[in-house]
Amino acid sequence: MNSSWVTRPVLRVRSAFRVAFTEDHPPQWIASSFALGIFVTALPTLGTGLPVLAWASHRFVWANKIAFVAAVAVLNPLVKSGVYAGSLLIGIQLLGPVSGSSNVDIGLDAGADVLVRLLVGNVILAVALMIVGYAVAYRTAHAVRRRRL
Repeated sequence: MNSSWVTRPVLRVRSAFRVAFTEDHPPQWIASSFALGIFVTALPTLGTGLPVLAWASHRFVWANKIAFVAAVAVLNPLVKSGVYAGSLLIGIQLLGPVSGSSNVDIGLDAGADVLVRLLVGNVILAVALMIVGYAVAYRTAHAVRRRRL
């Protein structure tokens, strides 16, 4: 079985991280950039996340463009469908099921009830992914710097 569809994105993210870590940004800046990229990319921004990250990369001194790219690569379209499914489940756990329907027949016709649950769950999941992303990027940046020295 050819697992190149799995290894190619992993190699791209790893390569982007290596480039990000070789820049002269401190590990906190790299981790903050990656975490912000994860947060923005996890939200249902309907394509506006990339312009927001491009703006942030030019607006803030601490922003690391390569870490933003790595975050976008991590939350690629295949992964985002899982993020949305998890977001909806979190929203349903917090706000209760959509009245008048089962989980099987939730669709677009449920409208605002589903949207509210999706958005609440998505913000919570985006914050959790941001925290984990910061921790992973910070530890990785330190490890790469130690190896370089």
